Amino acid sequence: MIAGVQRWSAPLTEHAKQKLLVVCDSAEDVSGLLPPMPGGAELVVVQSPVRGLAMIAREHFDGVFISAKHLKQAINLGRLVQNERVLEGMPDGVVLLDQDNQIIYSNGRLCEWCKQDQVVGQNFFSVLDSPEILGPDFCPFRTALATGQSTGSTLRTANNHYFRIHAAPLLMDSGPLTHLVVTLRDVTDEVHQQQKLAAIHQAGAELADLTPEELLQMSARDRVELLKSNIIHFTKDLLNFEVIEIRLLDPKTRRLMPLLNVGMTPEAAQRELHALPQKNGVTGFVAATGKSYLCEDTTEDPLYLEGIRGAKSSLTVPLILHNQVIGTFNVESHEPHAFSESDLQFLEIFGRNVAVALNTLELLAAEQGRVTAEAVEVIHSAVALPVDEILNEAVNVMERYIGHDPDVVDRLKRILRNARDIKQLIQQVGRRMAPVEAHPQAVRENPYPKLVGLHILVVDDDETVRIDSHNLLERYGCVVETAHDGAEAVSMMRGLGEEAYDIVITAFYLPDMTAYDLLLKLQEFAKPTRLILMSGYGYDAGHVLVKCRRAGLPPGAILVKPFRPAQLLSVVQAFADPSSASGGTAEPEA
Repeated sequence: MIAGVQRWSAPLTEHAKQKLLVVCDSAEDVSGLLPPMPGGAELVVVQSPVRGLAMIAREHFDGVFISAKHLKQAINLGRLVQNERVLEGMPDGVVLLDQDNQIIYSNGRLCEWCKQDQVVGQNFFSVLDSPEILGPDFCPFRTALATGQSTGSTLRTANNHYFRIHAAPLLMDSGPLTHLVVTLRDVTDEVHQQQKLAAIHQAGAELADLTPEELLQMSARDRVELLKSNIIHFTKDLLNFEVIEIRLLDPKTRRLMPLLNVGMTPEAAQRELHALPQKNGVTGFVAATGKSYLCEDTTEDPLYLEGIRGAKSSLTVPLILHNQVIGTFNVESHEPHAFSESDLQFLEIFGRNVAVALNTLELLAAEQGRVTAEAVEVIHSAVALPVDEILNEAVNVMERYIGHDPDVVDRLKRILRNARDIKQLIQQVGRRMAPVEAHPQAVRENPYPKLVGLHILVVDDDETVRIDSHNLLERYGCVVETAHDGAEAVSMMRGLGEEAYDIVITAFYLPDMTAYDLLLKLQEFAKPTRLILMSGYGYDAGHVLVKCRRAGLPPGAILVKPFRPAQLLSVVQAFADPSSASGGTAEPEA
């Protein structure tokens, strides 16, 4: 009860010594302020209403005497005490501190958090077991008293609890600021969730994080196994889930293919599931709808199919990439209602990271395949023309020795065969070195199966044409060699004998002869060889095409430059069958 001058909180009697709290500037002023009291009284003198409030919280008083000078501040503090019920009902802690951080008043919430019966009179930081100040203000109380402005910070206690504090100075009519009103809010769950989110994002970044050296040393299978290991590690350590199942969606068949399972029964792990909302369990429903599913009680859920024996609850989220479902992530528990909405959100976030990691591995594999494919093509290009030069030189030398030195001719023929074998061996090694992903999609699907193993001679004085022919035709399994002119082509045919070519592709006009002249010379060989002409735009002054057709060139055996690669491949395949030596009927594409 608050009293003014000459007003007492309780009547004085002659039989009991009263205990009074006196708020005034100094003890010397007390005698002049108080009237005589029968029986005397025990006086406790404090110099401010705030100190008086602290004394009231610790001791019992029969009355309070406040000088007029401190009456206004005391009335305000009295209102604080009168509203204590409101403060006690607040979820936040409210404390009044002096300039030494001593607690003068607390609404009791701090006692509850610190598990103490009374905190008044103790140092604020000692009550919280000397917490670490995390900022943003690392001296919040000192700042508030020095500036007169409110400020805030976050505290972390030794038992990993977090409190967000807000300190505001208690404004007086005059004099320095000496007291603070501090509110505390327990933000432990909020901070722990933020830390968990940060850890999940960090884990996502590490799921498929591989150095260039690791990429070179690891196969695609090894990278997938590493990803699976990381998923298990982070799922257990961060999310505390022990039973895990991940399935990937086949976009063509809509089948959910098992990728990873930990703790599932063999029957559940091998169960065939499809992305359908019915008869395919929770996993099929999630994959079909793209919506997460929290099964709180498996015994009452019609969608649930047993994953672990005795499971009581499960949580399943879709793996989504670019707004498309690429799989599912399922966890289960033997406890009912084991998963919360927070668990659902965390698993969804982690699931997105898993989807990105899976996509990253696919991109890495594709990129490695592309680079390897380019390397293989470089090897082919680097080997092809030099070996062709060896072959050209060998047949030219052999031409000079035919009829003169059979031993030299035989040795040159062996050189020819060895040169061809070396080139094919190098190319085969290159193909074996390349992973499946490195081979062009067209080769894997083999759209031109008749080209495999076909021996082709390309005759053109343009080096670009010879290089492009190697790169394109060898990509589909052909064995390609080249010649600069007609004479080299004839020498190659004659020198190789029975190992000569199935198809000869030649320009209309060569440096030393026309395609018609070459055709007549090729017809001298016993083995029938099909001829395909490459013509440029312009007037055919020598009537090469007409002459070739009269000499037996079949319809469709002509390509007009520039032509698309598919046109060349289609024409070559049309003439690949020996029965089509007379030509076939396929006309080139326009």
